[in-house]
Amino acid sequence: MRTLRAAAYLSIALAGYASPAAAQAIVMERNISVEAAFKVAHAAIAACKANGFDISVVVVDRNGLVRLSVRADSASPHNFELARRKAYTARTFRRSSASWAKRMADEPEMSGQKNLAEVIPLGGGLPIDAGKDTIGAVGVSGAPGQDKDEACAAAGIAAIASELK
Repeated sequence: MRTLRAAAYLSIALAGYASPAAAQAIVMERNISVEAAFKVAHAAIAACKANGFDISVVVVDRNGLVRLSVRADSASPHNFELARRKAYTARTFRRSSASWAKRMADEPEMSGQKNLAEVIPLGGGLPIDAGKDTIGAVGVSGAPGQDKDEACAAAGIAAIASELK
């Protein structure tokens, strides 16, 4: 009787899972194209340049890997690294790097995340979402203030907004 009951529980538990033969071998993922990354970077640089700021822009893909990086003519060398890390932070946490930085300050129990490699608690990084998928992120550094960095990043994303459906 005990064996019969165990077998019944096992069959009920396995009923919700697909058999290995039915499992998919290929996963289709949405990602930002290099063409879209160029549009984002160009629009972000143009937005900041219109306000007199020379910046660095980095666009990362859905895996947080650099798809495109550009340093404006007179942007400081360290801005590239900051822009890359802002983009990586925005992508991996699927929120602006500024909101992630605020969370680190407001929730001390989460502050251990600041020790993760490549993340940085500075504003200027925004995720790039296509529907429910985060397909990449953009990071900007070099404007006089993280809010201005973020505004330029937002201008970059706005340049491809119609393509993000």
